[in-house]
Amino acid sequence: MFTGLIECTGTIARIVEQTPGVRLEIQAPNFAGDNRIGDSVAVSGCCLTVVEIDGKILSFEAGSETLSKTTLGQLKTGNQVNLEHSLTVGQPLGGHFVTGHVDGVGKLDQRIDEGDWSTFWFSVPSELSGQLANKGSIAVDGVSLTLVKVGEEQFSVALIPHTLKVTTLGALQINEAVNLETDILAKYVQRYLACTN
Repeated sequence: MFTGLIECTGTIARIVEQTPGVRLEIQAPNFAGDNRIGDSVAVSGCCLTVVEIDGKILSFEAGSETLSKTTLGQLKTGNQVNLEHSLTVGQPLGGHFVTGHVDGVGKLDQRIDEGDWSTFWFSVPSELSGQLANKGSIAVDGVSLTLVKVGEEQFSVALIPHTLKVTTLGALQINEAVNLETDILAKYVQRYLACTN
């Protein structure tokens, strides 16, 4: 479990093909030392396992399912990713419960910048729209955000200067893809309603 409160960003140092998956090597100087082999880390919203630690570089393995269902398959050397350690009992829960299991990929349709603040409109796969509600929660590339407006295939979020500065969202451009994870409670409510009808 995660909170969606990003601790830092890391840089893709190397991508090693390991058919049918890849090994992602991420440089994270202020983050790597706090990990152990086997730890779970949210990498732009995807829960991955630390398989090696080499100084300031953490290595993860991502299989074909993860690569095809998330944006991790589109990463290139030099790209930035959001990083968060898993939640431990007793830690403050400042965001919302995030599992690190990506539900789908959306894209940035519109970006309205007003000074240091921004409103983003994202497209969302239609099968996920029933799990979204105004003022509900969503994780975008692992970042816990509050939904402002929800439509049939779009939603908006308002981003404060801090979020734009310390996560990868600040550099996001129109048509770029993002990982989406809807609120866990919404999934169960939707499933319950589908089974009772």
